[in-house]
Amino acid sequence: MNNKKTIYGIIFILICLVAIGYAAIVSNISIVGTAKIKTNNFDVHFENVSVTSGSVEINTTNGDSAATIEPTNRTRVDYSVTLANPGDFYEFTVKVVNGGGMDAMINTVTSKMNNVVINNNLPNYLEYNVTYEDGVAIEPNHELNATQVETYKVRVAYRTDIDPSDLPTTPSTLNFSFSVNYIQKDSNAIAKPVLTFENSTWSEIANAIRSGYTDFLNVGDTKEVNLELFGTHTVRIANTSTPAECSTTGFSQTACGVVIEFADAVVYQKMNPKGEYKGTQYNTGWNVDGWPVTQARAYLNNGIYLPDDATRRVDYTNSGFLSLLPEDLRNSIIDTKVISGYGSTSGETNFESIDKIYLLSTHEVWEYAGGYNYEINLFDTAYYNTRQLDYYKNLGVTTSNYSGAIKKRNNKSSDWWLRSAVSGTNSGFYAVNYFGIENGNAASNDLPVSPAFKIG
Repeated sequence: MNNKKTIYGIIFILICLVAIGYAAIVSNISIVGTAKIKTNNFDVHFENVSVTSGSVEINTTNGDSAATIEPTNRTRVDYSVTLANPGDFYEFTVKVVNGGGMDAMINTVTSKMNNVVINNNLPNYLEYNVTYEDGVAIEPNHELNATQVETYKVRVAYRTDIDPSDLPTTPSTLNFSFSVNYIQKDSNAIAKPVLTFENSTWSEIANAIRSGYTDFLNVGDTKEVNLELFGTHTVRIANTSTPAECSTTGFSQTACGVVIEFADAVVYQKMNPKGEYKGTQYNTGWNVDGWPVTQARAYLNNGIYLPDDATRRVDYTNSGFLSLLPEDLRNSIIDTKVISGYGSTSGETNFESIDKIYLLSTHEVWEYAGGYNYEINLFDTAYYNTRQLDYYKNLGVTTSNYSGAIKKRNNKSSDWWLRSAVSGTNSGFYAVNYFGIENGNAASNDLPVSPAFKIG
């Protein structure tokens, strides 16, 4: 064989035309490919399209058509869908098969919108992704050896997490194209990365979760996170399950799906300081208005803490906990609905907030085991609005078996704050003490926080 490299390839192209109305997206989307084959031994093609459950139904009167492989060369997939409302999506998987006798690899990957390379320039209301089935990005040099099969996932969706101002106001047409060119394998080829919690990037993990692939995530798996001046800390997977109760009205999403928590107590913080709030003096801080208005929540979420006295304003916009996280992680954290309890202030009910970073609640750590000493089911008014995290459930943590709730700071057992107000007082929040027992604390106490978050 001479030294001249012979290139064989398949070009995989996704073309999307999106006609946009005031509150609707109509898209005509196709995957178009042509195979440049110079030998019968090089054969990369599509097989087995499978549409994801929940995708919008195909309405042929609108010109819609389900994803279908072009039968002649099997190097093209066409489909057309209509997305009428936020939350509508169309998603399918398709197998990419190396049916020849020659090993292949990806040469180039190109994704464009209106003939411009996509780089954070998608409309805010649109989600559009082409990845491997497990959420790993499709990248150059990934190998596809003879007889090997990989699965691509294609998804286009009308997003729900958008501001009304982001909705389209005038009709327009968007043209998307996605192309992958396979060539004969050479020494630059690498295997597609295998996802692990410890070694994958946060963006890879987030992509996998969004794609519904979480098989590689195991409760208790750990990963290190650098918090700049606060050093390196360990986070762990605290939850992966989503039982039916997570779908009930008023249920917190803080222990549903994939939840990550810090495995140690990280940095000291007050829930609220001593001083005046809404015209009342509190010598040990307050839990009035609950978790949503605490100094701790503002600090964790890069927010602004603004009690009744505006002169005590504290702006954590660029100096809070969230800003300490690595950019890849920070960009992967999603908003979470947080339900939290109230104190003894008349007229209060459970609170709801939307947070990126939050503290755990009593029930997310302990199951109540009965008895009169630790009645968290009574004194945390939101106890039944959440569930125990898988991590603590697996350890059998209860109010009478609590050692599994111990966290350390600087290698010593430490207290750590929870977001749950103590209902019998207007100044206390729950914490976990250094034995792992629930403990009411004055809001003005300096205790470490051990935050949690969700990614996706």
